[in-house]
Amino acid sequence: MKRVLAFMLSMTMALSMAACGGKAEAPAEAPAEGAAAADYKIAIITGTVSQGEEEFRAAEKLKAAYPDMIVTATYPDNFSKEQETTISNTVNLVSDDAVKALVFLQAVPGATAAIEKAKEIKPDLLVIAGVSGEDPSLISPAADIVLNADELGMGYAVVEQAAKMGAKTFVHYSFPRHMGVALLSGRRDLMKEKCAELGIEFVEANAPDPTGDAGVPGAQQFILEDVPKMVDKYGKDTAFFSTNCAMQEPLIKQVLACGAIMPQQCCPSPYHGYPGALGIEIPDDKAGDVEFILAETTKKVVEAGNAGRMSTWTVPVNMLFVEAGVKYAQAYLDGQITERADMAAMTDICAEIAGGPVVVQKLEEAGVTYDNFFVLLGNFYTFGGEAAAEEAPAEEAAATEEAAAEEAPAEEAAATEEAAA
Repeated sequence: MKRVLAFMLSMTMALSMAACGGKAEAPAEAPAEGAAAADYKIAIITGTVSQGEEEFRAAEKLKAAYPDMIVTATYPDNFSKEQETTISNTVNLVSDDAVKALVFLQAVPGATAAIEKAKEIKPDLLVIAGVSGEDPSLISPAADIVLNADELGMGYAVVEQAAKMGAKTFVHYSFPRHMGVALLSGRRDLMKEKCAELGIEFVEANAPDPTGDAGVPGAQQFILEDVPKMVDKYGKDTAFFSTNCAMQEPLIKQVLACGAIMPQQCCPSPYHGYPGALGIEIPDDKAGDVEFILAETTKKVVEAGNAGRMSTWTVPVNMLFVEAGVKYAQAYLDGQITERADMAAMTDICAEIAGGPVVVQKLEEAGVTYDNFFVLLGNFYTFGGEAAAEEAPAEEAAATEEAAAEEAPAEEAAATEEAAA
């Protein structure tokens, strides 16, 4: 069995985007002129600021720019235990007769049920879901399009990036709910495999689930306390990775303080965790200026003496998905796109937003190709490194993954999409 893992998202972002940690702005480039006067509405449902600020701010900005076209809502922070609320909020959002499309990001557990219920009310509703926390076999039949970063491709690419930074140990923070998602556990397995190949010790660390009794504060406090312990035990050449969005700020903060290694966040983006963790202020005239946030982050990392040991992607991927979803929905409702899942059209839209070429592929797992599940893998930007944004993990991961896939048993290909929070 072969896994499709080789894609390259090579972009220079020129978006007005939101900075995680309270300084984010959503994409300034909104749908084409005339969208506000359209005779339809596009609904966007996201997490709250605490669970997914990038997509929340992206939706907020689009709503402000196009109040007559965009309607928004959020699902609860404790979505795992409050799936009925997620369903109710979604149904209420699309009950407006004018709503013809829904962008659901992140598509957390409960999203499939919510989408199915929404389509019972409106069978023709166009649904674009992103960053799914449910198996492709569940979410793909429910949504018209599913967008996601290439989680399996990250399995090799993130460890390879950590190795370039000098990692001797790789700590993987997660919890049973996330490890119950096949794509996330599959990525973990590939990380472990790549660590063994490169001679890096892999440490699987259990963290509190932010949807549990201690909530987000408890999960964040755990990270703040545990990272220094890990560095004391394994040394500064320890790379850290967490599967949870809410853990990124405390993780970045402690990795920098301890002089450890941070190859990538769970949702790679210059805005995800770094501005909040490093106290970066973003003036109004710099909102959405990716070069500015990269430069400011680099300055903080270099000043702390950790140059070349922390990185991210050059593309704010979750925000890209929100805007791409809205743009695709608009084009479809305007009759410019005639297929409900047109990969070529989605690729063009992503390239337009990104200001550069983008290659998109369909997810293939366990011998099944999902025609409406589109995945992307981006490039790294190393803060204070000799060459920023020049690495091409997609190509490297592809070559290694293709070779491994030829020998791996079919069951190792179990994969599903990430629960974002």
